[in-house]
This record gives sequence, structure tokens and C-alpha cells, in this order.
Amino acid sequence: MVRRTLGQRKHAAWKLGGVGVVAVALLGAGLTLASADDGASTAAQTANCPTVRDKLGNVPAAALAGVEQELANLDKQIEEANARLAQQAANPQGGANFINNAILGPLASKRVAALDRIGININRVGGQRPDLASFATCGLNPPGTRSALNGNAGNAGGNANAGGNNNAGGNNNAGGGNNAGGGNNAGGGVAQRVSCPSVADRLPAVPARAAAEVQRELANLDKQIAEADARLAQLAIRPEGGPNFVRNAVIGPLEDRRVAAINRIATAIGRVDGNRPGNLVNLARPCSAR
Repeated sequence: MVRRTLGQRKHAAWKLGGVGVVAVALLGAGLTLASADDGASTAAQTANCPTVRDKLGNVPAAALAGVEQELANLDKQIEEANARLAQQAANPQGGANFINNAILGPLASKRVAALDRIGININRVGGQRPDLASFATCGLNPPGTRSALNGNAGNAGGNANAGGNNNAGGNNNAGGGNNAGGGNNAGGGVAQRVSCPSVADRLPAVPARAAAEVQRELANLDKQIAEADARLAQLAIRPEGGPNFVRNAVIGPLEDRRVAAINRIATAIGRVDGNRPGNLVNLARPCSAR
């Protein structure tokens, strides 16, 4: 077995029956590839997109749910682009402009639509429509650098940004305060935020052929938390139910969805290398609202 160190992590590459096996270690939104064939490590580039949550200011309470949904969509778009970049690093294709034409260009188009929907959500309830068009275009981070996402600010070690503009982790909110205006909503109460165990930083080495599917499910985990945060924002404005309502109507269903997504991650890994990490499902719970 040959071991190499990137940052503080070691990734192993090996050969079975003379056929090179590529292992992928998932570092938030970035994928690091180690190949036994050429004795060199190749790290995937990641999308470098402007953060949006921190540019919004106070969002009208009635627009919070819609805005959170679109912020989650922006993060999912980045994760999907990162999965494509990881595939490109493992199996290069196309000419010099392939990444711009096939990955970054379509990403910008999807971001234009999501940013427009954020403005519409805010304007529809009487807020001043923000000018977000300049945040649509993305570039590339250096290989191995994590993308800055808009997911729950204040996270401690999740699926996303290590030192980015507005997110210290991906899907595992530890109660940050930049929730699209969360606690500053037109006279509403202070919205709680969801806190769940981190996932991306607990994964084993991910086989290259499973990388895209794993990235999609990590994006789903982020989206699930964004949706739960949006529900909590609504409850801060219009409380309902008894003392156990948040646990029964928000946190419980969230944990069930996390079980399904994490099981799909484990299945994707096991399908390729036959070593399904069964203990990952323990990261689905417990979640809490703070």
C-alpha cells in the first residue's frame, strides 16, 4: 500500500490483480483523487462561486421559506458541478474549453434562474428586490479547495467551505445567525436553527465511481436542513402545536430523511468496493433545534 499526505489526511492507492484502483477522499465539496497507476495524486478543482446569503440583508418574513429553498438550490448546483469536476479530474475529456462550456457555463445559467427566484420571492411580499445578477458567474478553486456554500452559517465541519465567505461547514448547522434574515424578520420571533452531526468529514475514502452519487446525497443532506430551517422560520412567525411540535413535525421527519440519504451514500460506496460502511447511518441522529 502506498500512502500520501494532502493537508492532514492520508489517502491510499492500491492495485488488485494488476488493475489500478482509484480511491477518492471526499473533503467537503472537494474531491481528492489518488491513483496507484502513476504514483501521483490528482486533486479535483471545485467551483468558486460568490456566496449569496451574506449579500441579502434582512429578508421579509413571508419570503423566508422561498429564499431558503433557493439558497439550498444554489448549493446543490455547486455540489453537482463539483461532482462533474471530480469526474473530469479522474477521466479528462474534451478540449481546453470543456470545463467552461460543459460545467461552468451551465452552472451560471442555473444560478441566474435561482437568483432571479430569490428576487421574486422578496419582491412579491413587498420587499426591495436585490440586484443579485453579478453573483451568477463562477470560476474555479485550486485543486483540493472546498467550495464556499450558502448552507447554514455557523456550521462546524460539514460538507462545504473551509475558510469561505459565509459557511464553515455544509449541512450541519450549529445555530448560526445568518439565516436569510432568520431572527430579523419584520417583527417575528427569533427562528431556531437545525443542528445535526456532520457527515462529509466522517466518510471513508470514496471510490471514484461513487463520487458523483455521494456528492448528490451530501447536497441532499444540505437541502434537507435548509428546508427544516425554513419550516422553523415559519414557526417563529406563526407558532403552532404544543411543546413537542418541533420535534414531531420538523426534527423527526428530518432525521428519517437523513437516514435514507446516508444509507444511499453507504450503498454507493459499497456497490463499488464491496465494503459498505454500516456505521454511517449513526450520523443521521440526533438532530436538534436551537
